[in-house]
Amino acid sequence: MTQVDILILSNGPGEVTTWVRPVVRALRQKFGDDRNQIRISVVLSPCSNASGKEAAIALSYPEVDRVQKAEHFWQFLLWGKTFDNWDWRSRGVVVFLGGDQIFPVVIGKKLGYRTVVYAEWSARWHKWIDRFGVMKPEVAAGVPQKYAHKFTVVGDLMVEASSHSSLVIGHLSLANNEDPSTVSHKVEDKTELIGLLPGSKAAKLAQGVPLSLSIAEYIHAKRPQTKFVIPVAPTLDLQTLASFADLKKNSIAEIFGFGGADLIAPESASSKALLKTTTGLTVELCQENPAYHLLSQCCICLTTVGANTAELGALGMPMIVLLPTQQLDAMRAWDGLPGLLANLPGVGTLWAKVINWLFLRFVRRKGLLAWPNIWAKEEIVPEIMGKVQPQEIGEMVLDFLEHPEKLDDMRAKLRNIRGESGAAQKIAKIVGEEIRK
Repeated sequence: MTQVDILILSNGPGEVTTWVRPVVRALRQKFGDDRNQIRISVVLSPCSNASGKEAAIALSYPEVDRVQKAEHFWQFLLWGKTFDNWDWRSRGVVVFLGGDQIFPVVIGKKLGYRTVVYAEWSARWHKWIDRFGVMKPEVAAGVPQKYAHKFTVVGDLMVEASSHSSLVIGHLSLANNEDPSTVSHKVEDKTELIGLLPGSKAAKLAQGVPLSLSIAEYIHAKRPQTKFVIPVAPTLDLQTLASFADLKKNSIAEIFGFGGADLIAPESASSKALLKTTTGLTVELCQENPAYHLLSQCCICLTTVGANTAELGALGMPMIVLLPTQQLDAMRAWDGLPGLLANLPGVGTLWAKVINWLFLRFVRRKGLLAWPNIWAKEEIVPEIMGKVQPQEIGEMVLDFLEHPEKLDDMRAKLRNIRGESGAAQKIAKIVGEEIRK
């Protein structure tokens, strides 16, 4: 094989962790680890949900050779020059894994590379893109017949995480002579694990952390066998997360009647950091990324809207999706123009209140917010929006735990709405076909 460059285009934290990771792994499995033959580069484009740590995360993947940060994207798109003036081989493939689908069109033309787009829900620029790997046949349903040959159903990239975690759980179960079907619902006998996913950005964490911890306190008081874990987003450090549980640093916490929590550092390399609330409840902080193996052991998760719901849906994990609105100006994590307006200096607070009021008044009535519900076009997982109170959600969780058949039903529905597994390997195969062209 002649020397080839594979350029991955991506953007936000969800795409980098759930799409880029399995694809670059599959590419290395297919083409080998000889960097003189196959070089993998990642170029990030701006994303309103980005934390600024996406480049570091992508660079931590051993399969990736080099990464360019999102702040340098526009000069690359316009002029074809990277910030570090990368060299490019004469043959290559641009693989789209997040951003705007026009980007691979422009960059592919500038570099003279073939283009492959992973399309989850919609596919655009059929004339100029060489190949599409789509999640489901429906994505290609309305494509003109003359472009139909470009489309291949590859399945769901997020299911890669589910398949991997199930495999790990199965191996652990067999090693302990346990039934694998029972392991995903318990950590140990009589213990019920509940996952708390309050978000990764300040706009969501300000309400999500105190609300979820208050709910945990309520549940644990009535059901002492419950334990709780927060899978810490890779873009978030423990001190920042803990600051949202500190009443002196986060005044919003008092709205939920939350008494505060302290960060407890791990005592040894084998122990975990904890948040300890004023009631004595300890919540484990898991920094493993991705935390799919741990999440797969949960009975249920409490999460905010966003990429979390997609990942949990791919894992078939029952969840309750929370969007508290006690502080309308606190919710500024919108995509696109609304997100930009809500975060403008000086007038951002006013815009945030207006945007969120309009959303609650009009938009919410037209559709569903959690990704599993969007996929299914019906409410499979509960979405609770409004002035959410910990006791209200706590009682919902207790009802689910007391009626596990409800959790089983939600789990089955989640598994039915996603695409097939093996998407990363199929995308790698498409890339190989394009390289040969």
